[in-house]
Amino acid sequence: MERFIQFNDEQIDSMLFMELSDLAKTLMREKEYELEFGVHSYLDIAEHKVFVRHFWNHRPPSIMKNGLKSDVFLRAIGNFHYTNYDDVFAFLKKLESIKLKSFAKQLFVLGEDLRIEENCKRERAGTVKAFRTRRQIYWDYFESQQNVNVVKSVYTDALFNTIYLMLTAESPLLEIPSFKEEINLSFPYIQNQVMKFFDAKSTSDIARFTLNLMEVLDEVLEDDMLNEYFHLPEKMMEHLEEGGISFNELKRKDPLQNNDRLEKKSTGEEEIFKEEMKTWHRETSDMSKSFLQFDLEQGSGTDLLGEGVRESETGDQALGIVQGSARESNRNDYSQLEALEQERKIKGGGEWEYGDENRNAYPIFLSPSIPNFDEIHVYEKLKTNISNHQKKLQKIIEKILEHKRSFPHANMQYGRLSKKLLPFFIDENPRLFYKKQEYSKEIDAVFTLLVDCSASMADKMSETKQGITLFHEALKSVHVAHEVVGFWEDTSEATKLKQPNYFKTVIDFRSSLNKKIGAEIMQLQPEEDNRDGYAIRHMTKKLIKRNEKQKFLLVFSDGEPAAFGYEQNGIVDTHEAVLEARKRGIEVINIFLSNSQVSEGQRNLLRNIYGNFSIILSDVSELPNVLFPLLRKLLLKSI
Repeated sequence: MERFIQFNDEQIDSMLFMELSDLAKTLMREKEYELEFGVHSYLDIAEHKVFVRHFWNHRPPSIMKNGLKSDVFLRAIGNFHYTNYDDVFAFLKKLESIKLKSFAKQLFVLGEDLRIEENCKRERAGTVKAFRTRRQIYWDYFESQQNVNVVKSVYTDALFNTIYLMLTAESPLLEIPSFKEEINLSFPYIQNQVMKFFDAKSTSDIARFTLNLMEVLDEVLEDDMLNEYFHLPEKMMEHLEEGGISFNELKRKDPLQNNDRLEKKSTGEEEIFKEEMKTWHRETSDMSKSFLQFDLEQGSGTDLLGEGVRESETGDQALGIVQGSARESNRNDYSQLEALEQERKIKGGGEWEYGDENRNAYPIFLSPSIPNFDEIHVYEKLKTNISNHQKKLQKIIEKILEHKRSFPHANMQYGRLSKKLLPFFIDENPRLFYKKQEYSKEIDAVFTLLVDCSASMADKMSETKQGITLFHEALKSVHVAHEVVGFWEDTSEATKLKQPNYFKTVIDFRSSLNKKIGAEIMQLQPEEDNRDGYAIRHMTKKLIKRNEKQKFLLVFSDGEPAAFGYEQNGIVDTHEAVLEARKRGIEVINIFLSNSQVSEGQRNLLRNIYGNFSIILSDVSELPNVLFPLLRKLLLKSI
């Protein structure tokens, strides 16, 4: 979609995004954590998100990939396993008396990142390459920033740049620029304090060294930093503090009171009893404040289980609802007892079967109204325009079917004896029989046409209807079941907790071969937003229930997915939906519609979502001419 002004028009490589997301979840061993791109890289333990930087975009592929991986390593291994967030809380409270708060926070994050980087490299040697790339790019960046800030006399930022170069320098011969007189006089002390960061063994050490250095810098420097190179998620800390939740409670990995193991080894002959304790059913599916929580904090570890001692997790809880909410008891009156209020409300997408990004989306299915005179008139006109294509395609299919029905299978080991007996004398293993097989007169295929009804389709909808008319009439003429569905999301009603998505089925499978059906296509109109991944999953669910051998899903769209809260991961979610459909035997093909020259960025976007199965049209008026060979190819494949 062409825009007059494009803000944050970043396009994400869906394959790389999923690779980084899987990497983060694997390293953290936490499935609920999500990956997101942001201005800064940090770990948000409250929202269960790992942020990687846009800083690495628009660089050579190898540098970009290693840079993004280094962000994931620092957050998923370093912060998650080695940062003590209780010490971070304590550090933030001590900052109240510090004047240069931004400088102190960034210096703390810088020191902590360098500390946990070494832990990552010790734990996993495979991370060394990514961190080497990170050091090289960051060194060049901070060196250029240092020169710029010194020239502009932004001495606070220039000093921070210099501290980074001092901490990451590979040579002791680092050239220190000239600052103003107060900084130059105190620089030997600053340099001595900075070197102590190399001796830090914990988060508390980094906090202590930072506060010691800030006592001097508060007197030497007048202004705080202008730029933010490293980000400390202070809002996340405040959120956890307000809720009274610690980082250890989020991870739920409490140690045993007696952390020992029995010396006796298992022989394999022990009698093990397995008991199931089912803790969920639909009456207790809503979370409430009344629950039972089981912690195993005493006992000794053994090797009876093949996987060893299992650590407890956040999901290990049983919900015990004390008082039922279905109806009153007819024997005892419990109305005077206090019971926790349970909200019973329908949650859109609560099943999460339509993707994590669509957990709050819910479908609204619409049926077409009876076509009026104007719609019938326009449809008949479109039928006339595409009649040549439709009749030509019908004749091609009928001839091929007739040929397959009459053409015999020769060179068989059984069947009718052939008149050509020469192979009996010249071949060692002659095949002298043939067989006539009666093929079905129907094509074993089914089609779904999914039409983007977003507002951006306003200037393309009339040509799109003409292409859909060609599909409908051609498929109807060769007796192939199909449906046509328009989809959109209601922007005015969409909120963070609910996103209504409309599906208007103008042609359904049951009536698609009816001669009087077709004018309903004219009722497709441009509406609002488009949540493509969600729509594709709904159509996939319908198609897999069909009995036809060949299943095709054609998506007519004019740009990237755009819906409430869908901008960041919409491309990846749509790509995942396409992959899921193809794994289930459904061929997904995109037909990209445009009224102008298609940019290379748009081509890459479509390649990220649909792979090589995308037909790109820079002139929508050519749609019928392009759809004819596509439809012929798909139908021949099904014969």
